[in-house]
Amino acid sequence: MLTLRSMTPADFDELAELIFLSTNSWYRQHLGYAVLAGQPEDCRIFCDVYQAIDPGRGLVVEHSATGRIVGSCFCHERETHTSLGIMNVHPSYFGRGVAGMLLREIIRIGEARGLPIRLVSSAMNLDSYSLYNRFGFVPVAVFQDMLVTVPNEGFHPSAPEAVMPTVRPADPGDVDAIAELEQRVAGISRTGDYQYLIANEAGIWHTVVALDERDQVSGFLASIDSAALKLIGPGVAVDAAAAEAMLRAQLQRFLGSDVLVVLPASYPELIAVAYGLGARNCELHFAQVRGRAAPINGVVFPTYLPETA
Repeated sequence: MLTLRSMTPADFDELAELIFLSTNSWYRQHLGYAVLAGQPEDCRIFCDVYQAIDPGRGLVVEHSATGRIVGSCFCHERETHTSLGIMNVHPSYFGRGVAGMLLREIIRIGEARGLPIRLVSSAMNLDSYSLYNRFGFVPVAVFQDMLVTVPNEGFHPSAPEAVMPTVRPADPGDVDAIAELEQRVAGISRTGDYQYLIANEAGIWHTVVALDERDQVSGFLASIDSAALKLIGPGVAVDAAAAEAMLRAQLQRFLGSDVLVVLPASYPELIAVAYGLGARNCELHFAQVRGRAAPINGVVFPTYLPETA
């Protein structure tokens, strides 16, 4: 018998192994590679990050006879919406209704708040897409997952610095401006996420802001460098110029490494920049919403940790 319950810190080590096994099993089977690097224990970072932002909001499905955790997901109750974080099911329990149990509870939570429910999911995993679609989620944006190999010496700027927007490290005083910007660009706000990313108590994040000609914040972009993930995002920008300036600044953090960035397919000029840096496509993702979807008025960089939705 399978039972649904809240996640606790005592579950985190087991969940790290589940996330590593479930995610890499699907990618190896369908795409021929593992997307999570390192060791299973390195995936504890997912639990630690979500716990730091939204303590106690994870869900697990447990086999009541064995006590084994066979499914998990994270839930974020943000100011403007409820967000569904990474969902995993043990390969031995695929097709047994585990994901549906988790999703029904997320929907119950979201509907009780009277706000939209948002997620970002693989466009290449049709089982996952069909699950969300059957439960009323509608795709509202398409994103290209692009892998960039950063040379040891970094990338040369494409234009003189004077014509590029100014980029600097974000600080706690930027939180209100970032919140206003993301509300304007993407119709969402998640102040706790910005505060967490900028504080960087875990020592794995780097967050920058772009400034316009009036020194107003025109973009923000974070990145994570950990054993499990090297990933640029989350972030937003008012236009492709601010997005490119921040992307180039973040790539300098990953000299001699491969790093993943997820870019909106609706901005071909930004995609062209990535191709010019040698990026290659490795997957597609959809942003999906159950309920009202705010229009996107700029560039959105989604990520998987913390889940951008």
